[in-house]
Amino acid sequence: MTKFEFKHIPVDVPKVDTKYRKIITPLPTPETLEVIRTLEECESSSMHGQIPMLWDRAEGVQVYDSCGNKWLDFTSTIFVANAGHGNPRIVKALKEVLAKPLLHAYTYPTKERADYIKYLIEKTPAQFEKAFLLSAGTEATECALKLMRMYGQKYRKKRPGILCFENNWHGRTMGAQMLCSNTTQKEWAGFVDPNIHHLPFPYPWIKEANKDPRKYFRQHLENLLVEKKLSADTDFCGIMLETFQGWGAVFYPKEYVQEISIFAKENNILIAFDEMQAGFGRTGELFGYQHYEIEPDLLCCGKGASSGLPLSFVLGSHEVMDLPGVGSMSSTHSANPSSCVAGKANLEALIEDGLIENSRVLGEVFHSKLNSIKERFSQHISHVLGKGLLAAVHFNNPDGKPLSNLCNRICEMAMQRGLILVHTYRESIKLAPPLCISEEALLEGVEVFEEVISDCIEKT
Repeated sequence: MTKFEFKHIPVDVPKVDTKYRKIITPLPTPETLEVIRTLEECESSSMHGQIPMLWDRAEGVQVYDSCGNKWLDFTSTIFVANAGHGNPRIVKALKEVLAKPLLHAYTYPTKERADYIKYLIEKTPAQFEKAFLLSAGTEATECALKLMRMYGQKYRKKRPGILCFENNWHGRTMGAQMLCSNTTQKEWAGFVDPNIHHLPFPYPWIKEANKDPRKYFRQHLENLLVEKKLSADTDFCGIMLETFQGWGAVFYPKEYVQEISIFAKENNILIAFDEMQAGFGRTGELFGYQHYEIEPDLLCCGKGASSGLPLSFVLGSHEVMDLPGVGSMSSTHSANPSSCVAGKANLEALIEDGLIENSRVLGEVFHSKLNSIKERFSQHISHVLGKGLLAAVHFNNPDGKPLSNLCNRICEMAMQRGLILVHTYRESIKLAPPLCISEEALLEGVEVFEEVISDCIEKT
């Protein structure tokens, strides 16, 4: 599929000058286009396609280019900068470790690593007794896959079956891709793992899923067991859930997930949550799974784990996390000192500086305003989904036809007016400002979003 491409031709745009936004040049700037041309010549095209704006520096909730333009960021660089760009706690911690200097230590012990993991375990729910640090989210989901299957071997399961859900996303490496249901995206692998199974996702627009979520899960599970001749207690060792479906901030019904938990306990199956987008206060809780009121066995985290540096991890019990033998599971850049001090400072900022509470409180304001926008543009917006300072606005016409092109125009025009949105290349636009945002800045961003929607619809 050919993706939409933003125009790389400078155009005159309205001048903007507010407390949080400043646009004083045509966009994209010549400096932006020069960098884009260099990247197109020297870098794999798979890395390209973003909104054409050049990031020179970023602080708090704002992003600056080198030409005097300033944007209000409603992306947190794709759910990474939860504590804010250049959070002072994180910058201070990084300066201290750089001043030593100590840039890398492989898996040799460091105080930075010990301090971070101790703090991480102390500040997360009690069932998480040990951590395994990595660099990327897809590594974390791969690790969980390995741990669930090792657990199945320990308890002599006949098959290493993993239960997943259609259209969830877990990463780009082979195991992570197998956990996803999109067959086109994993054609390159040359095979499909026969022991990874997918159930339909209980979308809010599916009547049966909302009428009786528990029944919806059990019925489709039973259909799968019969169709593939599987036994629940001997052919499954793990269940992997994306806490919410990323493209559209689509949460499961709470009762649906609670029924999954009952099924897992009945059959000695581990539950893992992929919290890449949902973790670290984004939804108004430390972790997004907490909205479901269950206790998973494994937690896969990344993105917002450090608010900037490469850091991911898996949390679990002593029993599960110690299944691999000494030295049998590690990664070259796991637990490097810079990422560890950033991870600890990030968690301190979220917990001690009230950013999680800010996400919860401002999240109510955020969603109230967005739902008002939905009512105003009811012929174009079908859903506003999400929790806390996470929202996805779904653009569909009254017949349910996706309005992807409208989303493309909205994202481009918003950038031209000093607001950055998460462009999904489909019928949703995601909004996720850093959790340090003030109500004043939040309301300004939402107001700009509404104005842009109105102008784009008018020009349709």
